[in-house]
Amino acid sequence: MKKDLHPSYAPALFVDMTTGARFITRSTKTSDKKETIDGVEYNVISMGVTSDSHPFFTGQKQFVDTEGRIDKFQKRFGSVRRAGKPKLNA
Repeated sequence: MKKDLHPSYAPALFVDMTTGARFITRSTKTSDKKETIDGVEYNVISMGVTSDSHPFFTGQKQFVDTEGRIDKFQKRFGSVRRAGKPKLNA
């Protein structure tokens, strides 16, 4: 690798803000917040969504739709009438 071209690659601790899960890895992202685990200093990076809390990975829905799509559509546009075909005078 060329010198001074690539960012530094350092140990990082990603913390899921929703579940509190912690993932130890390496990253180019840095942080002012540091934590030492087993004698290694990690940059602590808070994440809103990780594989521990994302619905795709957990299999749980977080947003529950109480109304159906058709009901929502009828509620919004039910009173709007479609324009009829113009009558041709013969």
